[in-house]
Amino acid sequence: MIAEEIMTKEPMTVGPETTIAEAARLMLDHHISGLPVTDADLQVVGIVTEGDLLHRAETGTERHRSRWVELLRGPGRLAHDYVDAHARKVGEVMTTDLVFVSPQDPLEHVVELMEKRHIKRLPVVAKGRLVGIVSRADLVRALLSELTQQEAAAKKPASDAKIRSSILAIIDKEPWGPRFSVDVTVKKGVAHLHGTVTDDRERTAITVVAENVPGVKSVRDHLVWVEPNSGLVIPAQGDKA
Repeated sequence: MIAEEIMTKEPMTVGPETTIAEAARLMLDHHISGLPVTDADLQVVGIVTEGDLLHRAETGTERHRSRWVELLRGPGRLAHDYVDAHARKVGEVMTTDLVFVSPQDPLEHVVELMEKRHIKRLPVVAKGRLVGIVSRADLVRALLSELTQQEAAAKKPASDAKIRSSILAIIDKEPWGPRFSVDVTVKKGVAHLHGTVTDDRERTAITVVAENVPGVKSVRDHLVWVEPNSGLVIPAQGDKA
């Protein structure tokens, strides 16, 4: 998937001269946590988020530092803190160190940027102009859409033999897959997992593999965990008896 497929088109924006009060009102009224800041040509010049409004004098949350820390920070950074706490216009507090994505950028790249920069939303820019915004909420919405489609596909019947071969094929290609110590039997769409694992996390992963194969109605775990250092054998919870 690419950014264009999930982005919010024609997102709400504010200008640098928009008041802090108006920006805060828009965020609350429309249940959004950030607003792109654009100029008259729809070019993005910044972004204002809830995080930019946390340390405010009005709420008594402005930053207070000890005298020696103030000396270390210097007048420039202290002046910046003062602006954050008392500014009246968006342009005075907005973040200007921005990263953008294009409409054709894959979602893998979008998520990588969000994680690297610790941000929740990215402007989508084409030919220098804002055309959309991708937020974490858009990613969750896309996930839900895909899961809904997969759930519908999973309800289609499949033969037990096909289900078994599909599960084993996935385990075989995964780098963590215990392909030589695990087997699967399938009876009327119910997948039974047999064999041994040397890490209990493999048990969960194999269960997830089976749950994702179309046609599987339920999964029964009969795997035995053999702790490699001590040799301790721990059966599946339902098989302990």
